Amino acid sequence: MWSFILRRVLIMIPMMFVISIVCFVITELQPGDFLSQYLENPRISPEQIETLRRELALDKPAHYRYFMWIKNIIFKGDFGYSFSYQRPVVELIWERLGWTVAIALFTIGFQWLIAIPMGIYSALHPYTVSDYTLTVVGFIGLSIPEFFMALVLMYLILRLGGTAVGGLFSPQFIGAPWSWAKFVDMLNHIWLPIIVVGISGLAGLMRIMRGNMLDIIGSPFVTSLRARGLEEKVVRKHVIKNALNPLVSIAGMELPNIFSGTIIASIVLNLPTIGPFFYNALLNHDQYLVMTFLMFIALITQIGNLLADIALALLDPRIRIS
Repeated sequence: MWSFILRRVLIMIPMMFVISIVCFVITELQPGDFLSQYLENPRISPEQIETLRRELALDKPAHYRYFMWIKNIIFKGDFGYSFSYQRPVVELIWERLGWTVAIALFTIGFQWLIAIPMGIYSALHPYTVSDYTLTVVGFIGLSIPEFFMALVLMYLILRLGGTAVGGLFSPQFIGAPWSWAKFVDMLNHIWLPIIVVGISGLAGLMRIMRGNMLDIIGSPFVTSLRARGLEEKVVRKHVIKNALNPLVSIAGMELPNIFSGTIIASIVLNLPTIGPFFYNALLNHDQYLVMTFLMFIALITQIGNLLADIALALLDPRIRIS
């Protein structure tokens, strides 16, 4: 197991190098640069723009800027400087990383706690009214865009007299030190983004769990277990355990998907996450901030897949032996 983990970690190094090249090329293909927004500003002269271009090294060739960026990452841990915020990129991302990870993990937990029981129930009651009802409800959640779901829930909360809409804290708790009252206020706010972000993935996970259960229920080893006289409760336990394997593999991809797929919902809900931050960086041509975010998503994807493979090996002895 340890040799497998070491190999995977070593493979990440050349992969991240290739991804860094792709990220740089993509950002370079974007028309204009950070100073393009000032070209039509009458208060800024062309001479001032050229001075800024030299200070930000935007007058250098693309390959020179790339190698300087990579060199600073390897030897200094410096991912560049944000043109818009005039601060190191790592500091800006680190400030928003905690809430982004927290919402992503809570969302995955919410999806699993709801989707797996729904899939198990549908598989044990196939082609019944309850099965079709759960399927319809799941696909309704899948078909509604996240930003629209956020707007609908915010409207319903306000109509019912609630005030915990938008952001993660009430105004009086923003910037305040942590206390029990602030923690309770956070819980009153955080459930909304968890539902908005997580509801779209419920239908897919539920259908996968249902399909896996139905395939395994009809497999020869389940028939053999029943022929040996095992109780139905024990048979279901083996069926569920085997049906979870594909879901564990999918879980490795869920984290980066939630990171990158909630930008619009985060903007609507005014969440202090990386998503809106990345969107503003794209609009402002904040090159190093955009590249660092893309690199971060790629790293999270590889780490998520590694953790999913480890969890799968712990769950299934056959995979661990192989």
